[in-house]
Amino acid sequence: MMDEFSFIDSIRQQFYRQPTLMKGIGDDAAVFRQHTQDIVTAVDTFVEDIHFSKNTMEAYHVGYRALAANISDLAAMGASPAFYLVSIVIPESWSERELAHIFTGMKELASLYKMDLIGGDTVSGNELILSVTVIGYADKGKARYRSTARDGDIAFVTGTLGDSRAGFHILTSEGDYRDARYFIERHQSPSPRVEFAKGLNKLSRTALNDISDGLASEATEIAEASQVTITIHDDYIPTSKSFNQFPEDLQHKWKLYGGEDFELLGTVSSSDWEIVKEIADETNTKISKIGYVTVDADYGGIFLVQHNKRERIYKKGYTHLK
Repeated sequence: MMDEFSFIDSIRQQFYRQPTLMKGIGDDAAVFRQHTQDIVTAVDTFVEDIHFSKNTMEAYHVGYRALAANISDLAAMGASPAFYLVSIVIPESWSERELAHIFTGMKELASLYKMDLIGGDTVSGNELILSVTVIGYADKGKARYRSTARDGDIAFVTGTLGDSRAGFHILTSEGDYRDARYFIERHQSPSPRVEFAKGLNKLSRTALNDISDGLASEATEIAEASQVTITIHDDYIPTSKSFNQFPEDLQHKWKLYGGEDFELLGTVSSSDWEIVKEIADETNTKISKIGYVTVDADYGGIFLVQHNKRERIYKKGYTHLK
């Protein structure tokens, strides 16, 4: 295993893309300067055999997906990604080649958004732990919050739901599956909806959340933060064309509770819905109206309309401390 300083040298960028960066890797901390936009930051930690496994992911995908998850958080805040920092706990079971591939996965995704790696930390441990911090910029006053849903809003999602969980199922369950590569790539290499979220800057108000822990969970977070009720129509939830090959109970579970699709859930005034559809067209983003927002005694609640029945559903997505 190479020493810490050699490892840092191996992942150091040869040049930086962000003009706001004053000092990158090489001192005790990085320095960047910003006067015209709001700074948005997020962090996620990924633990081997909890959030990822060598059985279902190559090292490249571990890095790619870890950074994608964080970029999706920035998208949900209406922010453009700029920088990332990586702290990694390295066990003896991971080779130098695998570690290099983790950072290759992150670097290739980062290059799509002109992101710069500006710091981090390395220590040894018993299992691989990857903690990624991202920093982005939002136009002043345009950061998006969960607490801004209002009575009469339309609820919408981007993309199709349940794909990532279907991909994981294919990787861990023997069988013949249609479009297997598509579902696996949706699990291993998700695409954050940055351009679409940036386009929403045209709107004065929209509530956003990224679908990392499942639609029911993310909708509940918006409903609770905004003190509203969200009703979702099961038939309106978008799924991929070959999603129906899976058992109906798994389809239901994955599209509502599966998570890790890293699509966006939002609410917007009905008067702005046509603008949202135009933004989706401009950014080549699939978008679907899935329900509506009301204010009533059940505020904070999520209801599902299925088979002509409206029933309350609960926050049962992925939780990290169960």
